[in-house]
Amino acid sequence: MGLLDYFRKGAEPDSADTARERLKVIVAHQRHQRNGPEYLPELQRELMAVLAKYVPTEEIAIRLDHDDELAVLELNVPLPPR
Repeated sequence: MGLLDYFRKGAEPDSADTARERLKVIVAHQRHQRNGPEYLPELQRELMAVLAKYVPTEEIAIRLDHDDELAVLELNVPLPPR
């Protein structure tokens, strides 16, 4: 059975590897938020509340990009058909 387990191991990611990758994403997101303006979390909550009236919130993607002196808040909102 050891030989078959060797080939199966590469097919599915280990749960520890999956957890490690998720943790990296969370830490990177938190670091990114610390560098942002103080009002940004409230702004994001308010925008999501307004957009939730028109589209499902799970389809909305929010991204904050930083340059040297410029911060850009990008919202990707799929608009439903009329």
